Amino acid sequence: MGKQMLKRVLKTVLYLVIIISAVFLLMRMVPEETCYTGEKPVIYLYPEETTEVSVRLDYSGELTCTYPAYQDGWTVVAAPDGTLTDQRGQTYNYLYWEGETATKYDLSEGFCIAGADTAAFLEDVLAQLGLTRRESNEFIVYWLPQMEQNPYNLITFQQEGYTDLAKLTVTPTPDSLLRVFMTWKPLKKPVDIPAQTLPTFDRSGFTVVEWGGAEVK
Repeated sequence: MGKQMLKRVLKTVLYLVIIISAVFLLMRMVPEETCYTGEKPVIYLYPEETTEVSVRLDYSGELTCTYPAYQDGWTVVAAPDGTLTDQRGQTYNYLYWEGETATKYDLSEGFCIAGADTAAFLEDVLAQLGLTRRESNEFIVYWLPQMEQNPYNLITFQQEGYTDLAKLTVTPTPDSLLRVFMTWKPLKKPVDIPAQTLPTFDRSGFTVVEWGGAEVK
């Protein structure tokens, strides 16, 4: 093989190595927050008097499970204590839905919490956000088994990133609406992260509360 031919071959190989390395680097740079994940919110309705309420969910994804069944929305009779009754006379504590979507959550601010401290952290922060003891209890009972055995958890409460993804329309319009959506990521080691400033919530009049969450992998 002549010297010129050898140079061309070596140059081609070098280009291929550079291209492959660049592709590998770009793949590693894809944010870990971008994932396909299941989400499990529940919706409580607390009117001031027994009222027929319609709830519609405009979700940028695919609903995988709902209870009671979501048929272009839910329509129930809601009592002030939160009891919901459908047209068949069945009663529920809340409206449940689960979905899958590809989205990017903002994890730039939040809290790094040791797994063993997760229950105490959630009790404090959920009360601060405005959940009642009953609502907080149901939230913690659902998520704690998945989180407390991890060495650490990175926890962030999403705001517009979630509400824009899952738009909620309630008729009649509630006086107070609280939507709590927690994203969390298991960690082997603690990380430094700016603490997230959380809003407070004032319950007044017809109140609608939703909580849910998703594990970021």
